[in-house]
Amino acid sequence: MVPQGLLAGASILTAGGPAAAKEDRLADGVVILIDSNEPYVMGHAISYSANLSKHFAERGARLLIEVVANGKGIDVFRADKTPLVEPLATLRQSLPNLTYSMCASSKAIAEAKEQVSIPLIAGASLVPFGIGRVVDLQLKDWAYIHA
Repeated sequence: MVPQGLLAGASILTAGGPAAAKEDRLADGVVILIDSNEPYVMGHAISYSANLSKHFAERGARLLIEVVANGKGIDVFRADKTPLVEPLATLRQSLPNLTYSMCASSKAIAEAKEQVSIPLIAGASLVPFGIGRVVDLQLKDWAYIHA
C-alpha cells in the first residue's frame, strides 16, 4: 500500500503532462516534518527543501514548501540552539515559497521544562500544533515528507 502523501507528490510530477510542465505555474505543496533534534535530520530537511525546489523549477513549476518542527525537532528553529542559523537564512532568501513553522505546543512544553523563553530564528513562525499543521496541509493535497 502506498501512503497518500506519496501519491500526492506523484500527482504533482505528472499533472498536466509536458505542456503544463513548461508553464510557470504554482504546483501543490510539500510539507516536511522534523521531529528530531539530530543535526543530520535537520540537515536533511534543508537539503530536501533545496532539492525539491530545484527539481520543480527545472520543470517550470514553483513549489510551496513548509518545514514544520515538532517535538524535539523544534531545536532546528530555536535561535539559541540551532547549528543551522546561516544555512536556514540562506535557504529562505533563495526560496521565496519556503515557510518555517514551529509547534507552539512543543515550544511551551520545552519552555516549561527548561525554564527559559525560546527565541525563534528569523523567518520562523508558530503554529498551534505541528502535527495538526501537517495534517491540515495533507488534507489540502500537499505531499508529506518525514525528515
